[in-house]
Amino acid sequence: QVYVVESGGRMVQAGGSLRLSCAASGPTFAGGTYAMGWFRQAPGKDREFVAAIDWNGGTTGSADSVKGRFTISRDNAKNTIYLQMNSLTPEDTAVYYCAARGSPIYASGARDYAYWGQGTQVTVSS
Repeated sequence: QVYVVESGGRMVQAGGSLRLSCAASGPTFAGGTYAMGWFRQAPGKDREFVAAIDWNGGTTGSADSVKGRFTISRDNAKNTIYLQMNSLTPEDTAVYYCAARGSPIYASGARDYAYWGQGTQVTVSS
């Protein structure tokens, strides 16, 4: 079992930056090899992939809509995953979810992740 808790969401003006954090824990997480991902869901829309990172941080992937603006990283010593978001636009407004995958290799499909947090709200005002 893995538990994930997101934090850092708030309202920010367009063009601004925000860093989300995801604290992971559980009886198997620290000694395991879990890839991690960030997803988001805007009102009336499906949950979509944002970015993901493999278990040791060596490989990352991100959606085209956030490439060059968002960066995912992880600190395994702290069991924490980060999402640095720059040049935010109102289209980035959504609930952002962190998820853990029972595999060392990241994936971009939500169904590939078994453990999810409750989400943190990001609102970008124009």
